[in-house]
Amino acid sequence: MKILKKIFAFAFLTTISALNFAFDWPQNEIMSDSFFSYFGQLRGCKINPSLVFSDTEVVKAADNGKVAILISENAESDIFESTLGNAVVLNHDDGMMTVYANLDDINHLSGVSVVNAGNVLAGTAISGWQEGNACLEFQVVDMNNKSFINPRVLMPRFGDEIELVLRNVTAVNKANISYQLATVKSLNSGTYLIYNDRQDVTIPYKCSILVNGAVAENLYYDALYEINGKLCVKGKNYHPISVVYPDSKNILVGEVTIPKGHNEVTVIICDILGKEYSATYFFDAR
Repeated sequence: MKILKKIFAFAFLTTISALNFAFDWPQNEIMSDSFFSYFGQLRGCKINPSLVFSDTEVVKAADNGKVAILISENAESDIFESTLGNAVVLNHDDGMMTVYANLDDINHLSGVSVVNAGNVLAGTAISGWQEGNACLEFQVVDMNNKSFINPRVLMPRFGDEIELVLRNVTAVNKANISYQLATVKSLNSGTYLIYNDRQDVTIPYKCSILVNGAVAENLYYDALYEINGKLCVKGKNYHPISVVYPDSKNILVGEVTIPKGHNEVTVIICDILGKEYSATYFFDAR
């Protein structure tokens, strides 16, 4: 446990833009609409650092690795017991770590030090905090860059994505006054948080905002960073859950500064396969 306590005490400070490491799927390849919970989604009162599968299947090692630790649902742990249940943690080359949680019996792995990609680790169970669902909870930690990584960034991508929707896009100023961009004619210049309606199943992979033709913000849901003890999403700034999900309706797509005068603001959200959805709004700023 000392190793994992040290790992999760790190501050997650950098991006994965230069990362060239790849994993196989830890279960049979599935389409995105079959996931129970996406990385970066609001889960209870926290941002989800895991990708949670929906099907009950055999769990396999995503790559060659060394067994760092086996976690039992009955172990005395103030980190994992209530959330991950039975879990296997593997260390890989390039400073990557994978966590396979909500598993059934893992006793057969006692004494095992090395596994190969595709080796069976266990079956799924209801040993962890999965709201009664016997499904795999999969985490990837980049120990070099000290961040939780969206596992889908590192796995083969295929098939169709759930369609994203731009709906009720709002701009919220520092006084917490909201403006519907589709209908507002004028507002005060200044800094605004831009929100979109949150969808039940999926979230954008990347969000971009252009102000008068220039890129003013790129916000990514590909990694989570720990800043001052809170998991954050990174755009120009680090945004904690209170900003990313201010209520049950909205999800953050970026933060921009609106100058005085006539403005053209384009909001673009993109899925992991690169398909973009965009809307453009025109208004004056005083």
